[in-house]
Amino acid sequence: MGVDSRKYGGIFDLATKGKRLADINDQIDADPNFWSDAKSSATILKEKKQLELAIAAMAKADRQGEDLTAAIELAPDEEEFRAEAETVLLSLDQTLRDLEVQSLLAGELDGEGALLTINAGAGGTESCDWASMLLRMYLRFAEQKGWESTLHDSQDGDEAGIKSVTIEVSGAFAFGLLKAESGVHRLVRISPFDSNARRHTSFASVFVSAVVDDEIAITINPADLRIDTYRASGAGGQHVNRTDSAVRITHQPSGVVVQCQSQRSQHQNRETAMKMLRSKLYERELEARRQKQQSVENAKADIAFGSQIRSYVLHPYKLVKDHRTDVESHAPDEVLDGRLMPFITAYLQQSLSACR
Repeated sequence: MGVDSRKYGGIFDLATKGKRLADINDQIDADPNFWSDAKSSATILKEKKQLELAIAAMAKADRQGEDLTAAIELAPDEEEFRAEAETVLLSLDQTLRDLEVQSLLAGELDGEGALLTINAGAGGTESCDWASMLLRMYLRFAEQKGWESTLHDSQDGDEAGIKSVTIEVSGAFAFGLLKAESGVHRLVRISPFDSNARRHTSFASVFVSAVVDDEIAITINPADLRIDTYRASGAGGQHVNRTDSAVRITHQPSGVVVQCQSQRSQHQNRETAMKMLRSKLYERELEARRQKQQSVENAKADIAFGSQIRSYVLHPYKLVKDHRTDVESHAPDEVLDGRLMPFITAYLQQSLSACR
């Protein structure tokens, strides 16, 4: 769970956050059995980590503010201090932007990791290539945030790119930020696969769900599961070609299907697939309760014209536009290299305003 800024008096209330962190540390120190049960302590440790991140960010802003004040005082006399003041001001501005984003992440699961699935839509090979471009974009974004990404399943396109892929992204507020990316993404460009160099439009859908903890109660009846094993494909040496290590699990009442082939062991793949299933079923329950929000599953149903949340135009002009917030960028190369925060921040601000 992310740190709810409303619960702790606001994102800038260091005193309340510091007191809560001290209480948690006292609780850990006073309980000799705290570390013996990883599951029972996981929630507390997660809250502790988020509080530490929030306090560290605010302390950083305080230091930068002091440095800026000192540099401004010396700037009239020394050219080097004017340059330093400008540098510190830019750093402080970025720190405050990061704190602003953190203040928007107060959802129940915002602090969790994320499962991100990309599916190629209308457009054949073009869309499969577009899906692979989106995968690279999210991997770059995760890398820039210092998150870890794990590939769980991938299905290659017939000629190029990928038909579908699922990755798990682990890091602070991964779900809170990436949830803004759920929906249909549209690409307009001159096709590299068209010998006549014609302009093509491609679509791919992105679906993001939170990686929920094992202790969250999700009841799964084993009788409702169909479990299939098959030989893994892709890189992995001779092992993946000789054994049925890959696992596909179908939850028959809901129709949710998950699969994993990232591990060498069938047992490990099954465990990971069950975690993915639990996460998707939990997210499904949350979606059912959000009566004022459009169903994410409905958005996934039609991966074609008229349903996109964002358009990436590379020809005849360069523009990335989010149709939900109207945020634009005229540098699509930067966006496709992972520069997503302007779009994500605007979406979070809009969502928070809609809830008030």
